[in-house]
Amino acid sequence: MARTIGSHGPTTLEAIRKAGVRLIFEHGYEAMSLRQLAAEVGIQAGSLYNHISTKQDLLFDLVQDHINDLLRELDLALEGKADPGEKLRAFVAFHVTYHMTRKREVFIANSELRSLDAKNYDAVVALRGAYEQRLAQILTDGVADGAFEVVDIQVATFAILALLTGLCTWYRPGGRLTRDAIIAAHEKLVLSGVAPRAAIGQASHGSDSRRAAVAGS
Repeated sequence: MARTIGSHGPTTLEAIRKAGVRLIFEHGYEAMSLRQLAAEVGIQAGSLYNHISTKQDLLFDLVQDHINDLLRELDLALEGKADPGEKLRAFVAFHVTYHMTRKREVFIANSELRSLDAKNYDAVVALRGAYEQRLAQILTDGVADGAFEVVDIQVATFAILALLTGLCTWYRPGGRLTRDAIIAAHEKLVLSGVAPRAAIGQASHGSDSRRAAVAGS
């Protein structure tokens, strides 16, 4: 039997939210019942309504808070960064780190978007758009400065986000690579993907020259 937590407002609400994240992650929003949620927290099902209005409101609050956290913490990570390359590296490091440590929230925000009603869906999509716009602006500024070469900003934005978020499907703590190594690998993938072709050509020529020097020594 679940431990009874009681009806202390903030404490119980936090327990409900944590249990909601775990149950939705494990079973899906549609399969999770409020009775199951109440049992997990250790309160009567009817007592849930002292803390949440509906199951839909709980899902919306969880997803909305997740994206608001994402935006707030990203802005802190970008604070003081002026150079587009530095900003893009900071974006990659932040996004990868956040998605390593908040996998459940990320999964719910992506997979349960379909479960939101129309009004809540529109609000979440607007927040997601604000996050995407942060990256799009970094790419736009980099192109204007000549630091990046991007054929289409929107396509590049979606492609980079898909690449970075993809680690949620395979990352496991304690694996072969350290967190820093995983971040570095993603930084290299993203930065090389937007580097001007002239810079790539120069780097390739330098590598060829070094190989030729070694071969001739």
